[in-house]
Amino acid sequence: MKLPQVFFLTLFSIFLFNRANAQTKNGKISGVVLDDAKKPLDGATVILLTAKDSSVTGTKLANPDGSFIFQNLIDNTYIIKVTYIGYKNYQSGPVIVTQQKAVSLLPFNLSLAGKKLNEVAVTAQKSYVQQKIDRTVVNVGALISNTGANALEVLAKSPGVQIDADGNITFKGKSGVLVMIDDKPTYLSAANLATYLRSLPSSSLDQIELMDNPPAKYDAAGNAGVINIKTKKNTTRGFNAVVSANFAQGFYGRMDESINFNYRIDKINFFANVAYNKQKTFRRLEIDRNYFDTNGEPTSSLQDISYFRPSSNNTNIKAGLDYFISPKTTWGIVFTGNLSNDHDSSPVYSLLYGKSGELDSTINTLNTSKNKFNSKGINVNYTHKFDSAGRALTFDLDYIHNDAGSNQLFVNNTFLPDGTLTNSQTLTDNLPSTINIYSAKADYTHPLKGKAKLEAGVKSSYVNTDNAANYFNVIDNVNVIDYNNTNRFLYKENINSAYVNFNKTFGRFSLQTGLRLENTNGDGHQLGNAQKADSSFVKHYTNLFPTAYFSYNLDTAGHNVLVLSYGRRIGRPNYGSLNPFTFFVDKFTYFSGNPFLKPQFTDNYKLAYSYKSLFTVAVAYNYTTDVQNETIHKDGNVFVSTTGNIGQQKTLDFSVNTNLQPAKWWTVNLYAEVYNNTYQGEFYTGYLHQSKNTFSANGNNQFTLSKTWNAELSGWFNTSGTYGQFVSIPTGMLNAAVQKKVLNNKGSIKLNVRDVFKSFSPSGTITNIVGATATYHNFVDTQVATLSFTYSFGRLTNVPAKRDTGGADSEQGRAH
Repeated sequence: MKLPQVFFLTLFSIFLFNRANAQTKNGKISGVVLDDAKKPLDGATVILLTAKDSSVTGTKLANPDGSFIFQNLIDNTYIIKVTYIGYKNYQSGPVIVTQQKAVSLLPFNLSLAGKKLNEVAVTAQKSYVQQKIDRTVVNVGALISNTGANALEVLAKSPGVQIDADGNITFKGKSGVLVMIDDKPTYLSAANLATYLRSLPSSSLDQIELMDNPPAKYDAAGNAGVINIKTKKNTTRGFNAVVSANFAQGFYGRMDESINFNYRIDKINFFANVAYNKQKTFRRLEIDRNYFDTNGEPTSSLQDISYFRPSSNNTNIKAGLDYFISPKTTWGIVFTGNLSNDHDSSPVYSLLYGKSGELDSTINTLNTSKNKFNSKGINVNYTHKFDSAGRALTFDLDYIHNDAGSNQLFVNNTFLPDGTLTNSQTLTDNLPSTINIYSAKADYTHPLKGKAKLEAGVKSSYVNTDNAANYFNVIDNVNVIDYNNTNRFLYKENINSAYVNFNKTFGRFSLQTGLRLENTNGDGHQLGNAQKADSSFVKHYTNLFPTAYFSYNLDTAGHNVLVLSYGRRIGRPNYGSLNPFTFFVDKFTYFSGNPFLKPQFTDNYKLAYSYKSLFTVAVAYNYTTDVQNETIHKDGNVFVSTTGNIGQQKTLDFSVNTNLQPAKWWTVNLYAEVYNNTYQGEFYTGYLHQSKNTFSANGNNQFTLSKTWNAELSGWFNTSGTYGQFVSIPTGMLNAAVQKKVLNNKGSIKLNVRDVFKSFSPSGTITNIVGATATYHNFVDTQVATLSFTYSFGRLTNVPAKRDTGGADSEQGRAH
């Protein structure tokens, strides 16, 4: 018999088997798990037991709203058992199931371990890390050492995430991750994204979702996957709020305050999150360069020492309104705003040596900059639930306007070894930038018979960017236009997409498949000036992005699960990376764009095994073509940094994650991975072939010292790794924190110390530079002590959650 016939015969047999089972197994039990405050316990373990012999029939994890459902049950009498870390176990009375009707149970209310029901209700902490079929969920508030930190610092402690000294994010050894806020892209450049995340206090964050292979519902952008940062959302009736204030002391002092509140009356729900922070940080960067002639003989060397002392004021606002027309229909509107202003005085001291090591000259550069970034956005959303089975329609309309600008002054003074001034150069620039983003999307969910579900959706986005670079040489106090570097770059892009996603359960087997189609249309135009002609380019391409997940329960209780997944993704060039303008760091370091960048494509394969969501081990393989990466090449004595396509990247990753509770007062989360990055392709030097194994680990220990005292010890460590031309050296960080609950457990005082041993020092080597070698070393202001106070007040009656997602998914993260 031919293989296709065997395949279809097998599918037909499975279909008949499930149809036969459906005739005798139609019983259903559903319910919801809540805490003492009537809030859902996301991730609680719900066990279905046969009443006769207490044998396990099935196991579920409660959904984010606390709900669960057991389906395809035979006529029998059952018992429900519920467990959750930090809470007393719950066990129901007998539940009789017949085929005539579904059984809907009253809510299960779990009480805190060691607490009486008439005491003050305190919500227990979730596990720091939770594993799901298509993502890893990090609960930010579970770590008290996150107190006083910003979003970028919280990300640095998440499994598989690495942050360099400039705030660039890599995930599982790969760059190009798509960062989203509440399921919406940030539409920011790498620099502006780092600034924004530094301005976002941890007190406003709820969860971080890490998806190395997102389902088809998500935009295909982000070859390394998606990181979705979810902010806090209050969903209770009446008025309630959480206020937070903290002061931190590092090299300089910093402070931030935030309030997150919600007010629900009748059919109107108003919510807002307002945060303000003021900070000043410090970083010292040392770069050593050695230059050689064509015969490999040394010609000169350069030592650069740069000091960065940015001071900033940042305000973040998110406010929205939900109108519940009926129990099935909701309209919503969400406003977002970010206002950031910073000032930086960054002197650079350059020492130029001759071929014999003698000092040739000294260049002192005064680099003063004033930067602003303003972002405003509005989202209109609609949700309609047709029935209780889950059939629903949603749509989102988004508009985002980003306005950024930078004014810089460079004064370069060159001295001989005896201190004689030989040259003085003054350069100023003005770099305004605006981005307008429009997005519309609609999603439809339709449950099918036989534990199946179909999802489909469409989306269209339009982005219009305008970047100018105005450079002037100051001669005798008169600004003279530098036509060689002055330009204006306009870019327009339209992306149209559609997807379909299907999932179904066959006994112990579960299958989810999806297909996404994306059509991209780009139009770039660099305006000329008195010395340079106009230039332009047009790009059109259409691609398909399949995804598939296949899971198998190795036992009837669902404790041991195997998951096999595949997905294809795209990494489009960032808007700013296409702009060929030049940005000056100092006399010997420039940044430049590349209008010839091509998109990169990645195929992701993964096999994972998990036990009760307490232990997960996975092996993954990723293959990327036309890899986009920062490249360094030499133009005379100047190092020019630009983004280029450097060939292919292969990543093999083995990871382990576990949640343990060695004692009632001690919980542990450990994550470790070993991955190999291999880069191959044409390069400035002819051919790049670089490969390295990297070990990365992070973990945290949480200690319950008493009813009102908690402590924590956490940290992470990375060995040397390779990322294109860059080879990093080992680095890590240890954090410690203690918390005291006050005011009837509604308030808390926390003391947190980050980087206790001041061990985080991102450094490394830059390879494959024609005629030169280079090393870099960063000294970063990460040893910070923070004292924080948080207080919660308001009513605690739970109501349905609002929806604040939007449709601007991948465009925000590309606004470079």
